[in-house]
Amino acid sequence: MHPYLFSIPLPWSDDPFHLRTFGLLVATGFLLGAHLLQRFAGRFGDDPQHDPDRYARTIMWILVGVFGGARIMYVVVEVLRGSDTGQAYLDEPWTMLYFWQGGLVMYGGLVGGIGLGIVAAKREGIRWVHGLDMGLVAGFFGQAIGRVGCLMVGDDHGSIVPEAYASLPFPITVTVPDPLPDGSLFGAENAGQVLWATQIWMSLNALLLAIVSYRILLRRRYAGQVTLWLVFLYSIGRFVIEAFRGDRIRGLWFDDTLSTSQLISIVGFAGSAFLLWRFRERRDAPVVDARAAQASQEPAA
Repeated sequence: MHPYLFSIPLPWSDDPFHLRTFGLLVATGFLLGAHLLQRFAGRFGDDPQHDPDRYARTIMWILVGVFGGARIMYVVVEVLRGSDTGQAYLDEPWTMLYFWQGGLVMYGGLVGGIGLGIVAAKREGIRWVHGLDMGLVAGFFGQAIGRVGCLMVGDDHGSIVPEAYASLPFPITVTVPDPLPDGSLFGAENAGQVLWATQIWMSLNALLLAIVSYRILLRRRYAGQVTLWLVFLYSIGRFVIEAFRGDRIRGLWFDDTLSTSQLISIVGFAGSAFLLWRFRERRDAPVVDARAAQASQEPAA
């Protein structure tokens, strides 16, 4: 794995500047998601002429919400658990801001991004439920890239594979380098071990959900339907993948039976399943493909 793309010595510090693969891939994923959101706004937006610019102005708010929410949830969980990591945050509060060192909870990022995104959407006069459908589809395409960064740095790693399955190839399993490269988060105890490749599973899961949700976006019957299906399907996939996770720093509850993300997955699954059933007969006015509608209104040559 390659936690650092390169390092540059700094004359005023004993520690060099590291360009982390994790940060680069997360940034690339976010830029892809932002680009796709603007494209979707031009195609599916209520005002295809102005919506791309309006959505562009919401993107920085979404970025702040994603990283802020993901980091805040991680820090809060660690402090509430009374872990060594949580105590270190209490002793040195400024280290809570070092998100590039790892320690982000996707559900926190989801809540933060949606929350600030809704605030920004309302300020721009965007129908936020409609925008949420498009934003989440774009976001999952971006997450498919960002999650690869977790593999590169060793974050969100899987548990040790039983010997009977250790010969399974990548992307089912991954062999941790021994010795570990500088900056790796796999942990010294996992050097040379064969682990479940949960980082790539989450990346592939995000890509699959992005493709499925885009198909739903093309055929949805009401605004919000895409969001409900994404929460429903993601909750299932995340709950299953969490069972193969080996990093215990995300919080384990009920005698180490369930992780924090599994608890949230249960709530998300139940809530989205109920609402999908509740709105099963709902039919809003059809969401028009703006490009097709604009073409049909142009006078014939």
